[in-house]
Amino acid sequence: MQDAPGTGAERILLVLASLAHHGKAMTVRELVGKTGLAQSTLYRQIALLKRWGFVSEDGGRYAPGPVSLQLALSFDLGSHLIEASRAAMQQLAHASGESVGLVVAVKEQVICLEMIESLHSLRCSFEKGRAVPLKAGASAKSLLAFMNERRASDILDTMFADDAQGRAELEKQLATIRSEGYVVSDSEVDPGVWGVSAPIFARVARSSPGVASITLMAPVTRVPGREAALIDATRRTARDISRRLQND
Repeated sequence: MQDAPGTGAERILLVLASLAHHGKAMTVRELVGKTGLAQSTLYRQIALLKRWGFVSEDGGRYAPGPVSLQLALSFDLGSHLIEASRAAMQQLAHASGESVGLVVAVKEQVICLEMIESLHSLRCSFEKGRAVPLKAGASAKSLLAFMNERRASDILDTMFADDAQGRAELEKQLATIRSEGYVVSDSEVDPGVWGVSAPIFARVARSSPGVASITLMAPVTRVPGREAALIDATRRTARDISRRLQND
């Protein structure tokens, strides 16, 4: 459970974010545990969101409603980042035969904005819209390593409030990632999944923070002997997308 926000607007956003991150319908009890809101407060927020079409109810379980879906579709159609990335992602997925995702950081979460699936029957999927903690795996570490320094520090303060050693170890890894320009992980989030992630920049200046990362995912059984090629291809794709963003 997290500390409940103080303003009505923040409480409404917290309910919407909790429903979006969960990936399936939730009961009031589950929402209470997720948001930290009092049940009476939660019912008021849900009633308002239902009235506006942002939340739907089925048998006492709540999920994003039709207006939330319209927002998601509008985001897909209007997102400059997705539009600038899709062609290069498709090319990388086709050339490598593996799945490729576009990810961003939202608070302490990694969110997948776009996913190009491998055509193999055995493939790795970080589903579009999925959220995981911004702590482990190639995607998370790439985003943390290249984001605004103050924002990264605030996130680490939250994630490692009682674990100074864990924070120090991760900060050491992040420094190496910034130096090398990419990060590789093996089974850190999902067992049997190898991944490589590289940052996307919207500005040319070296001090500019990354806005997203490209992550290639493959079953560990298909990776031996291909590591260098997959890393190079992913880094090249991230650079191509960065150039497109900077030139638009």
